[in-house]
Amino acid sequence: MQLTDAQRLDWLRLIRTEGVGPRTFRGLINRFGGAGPALDALPDLTAARGRRILPPTRGEAEAEIAAAARLGIRLVAMGEPDYPRALQATDSAPPLLAIRGEAAVLRRPCVAIVGSRNASAAGLAFTERLARALGEAGLVVVSGLARGIDARAHKAALVTGTVAVLAGGQDRIYPANHAGLVDAILGDGGAVVAEMPMGWEPRGRDFPRRNRIISGLSLGSVVVEAARRSGSLITARFALEQGREVFAVPGSPLDPRAEGTNDLIRQGATLVAEPDHVLLVLAPLVAEVGTGSALAVDRPDLADEPIFWDEIDLDGIALTVPADGLAEPASAPSSLTEAWDDRSRLIAYLSPTPVGTDELARASGLSVRIVQTTLLELELDGRIERHGSGTVSLIGQ
Repeated sequence: MQLTDAQRLDWLRLIRTEGVGPRTFRGLINRFGGAGPALDALPDLTAARGRRILPPTRGEAEAEIAAAARLGIRLVAMGEPDYPRALQATDSAPPLLAIRGEAAVLRRPCVAIVGSRNASAAGLAFTERLARALGEAGLVVVSGLARGIDARAHKAALVTGTVAVLAGGQDRIYPANHAGLVDAILGDGGAVVAEMPMGWEPRGRDFPRRNRIISGLSLGSVVVEAARRSGSLITARFALEQGREVFAVPGSPLDPRAEGTNDLIRQGATLVAEPDHVLLVLAPLVAEVGTGSALAVDRPDLADEPIFWDEIDLDGIALTVPADGLAEPASAPSSLTEAWDDRSRLIAYLSPTPVGTDELARASGLSVRIVQTTLLELELDGRIERHGSGTVSLIGQ
């Protein structure tokens, strides 16, 4: 399928209409045979339900397409050749996906790597090792551009291919200080994708929406460090609902950042202690991607599952569902510019897992001299334990 320019404009107007999410969109298309007739019928349909809703004007939709084109962004429709097949196989795939960069990278087999924003130095080091190895094995690394685990996964996979999924519009990079990382991803042949309109500032509920795309693009999702209420666990839940593989990296039971991943393992996620643990599970799926059979999985019926749109109920076309059905981040991610002193900064990167001085310096941005001095102070205070090969770990309080 390939939309004409007029059809693409109609699709954009329909999906940007208040109360229309992916499921309502599909229901309207199926009922009226196309976006154009659905747009004509929608005002009267909604009026019959108590409130008349008007779609965006053609001029508003044309302005969005023009703004996207200025940044080299294309709006790709579900069913078109450049729309990711893995994502299209999910129940709540966005009808239109804004793609910036190389669409070809989205046709390759992908794996998601997600985790804590406030990651430990050990978690960051393992993420780098994992992302690089999976990339060298031919997988594209997908993540959410957040600080911590996400950013490290993107950076480690720049050369082999990585995809960043945004929670807001393509012109609203979040966090803003990752604009340089976006440039690096695009410069090395990767891609950045989003479903939200140009100019859209990400809100709390937009991050779980983004997470379903991260898992939907991927054959499996690896979670590295996640507290029990982490947004990364939402990604894992979506992966399960989409019939994809879920992996988790174990951590110390004394580290709150490992509570979520340890729980996932207890619940049946594949334990990951080295890259081969992921590759062995995904290898049969990767071999089948060319035929599409790897994506023909049995998924639970999500009709009654909470999602993140207030979709209108038009005579059974779509269910009205709560927008706050899943846990959301308690607050937006904090800035890296917080004025931490050296001691507090270093403690944030320590965990019960032993880590080397060089890795601590790299993760914290402190000089090796300052790290060594601060570690001595922490050792005298009984906060850390030294191990062989120059590694240290945080003592549980």
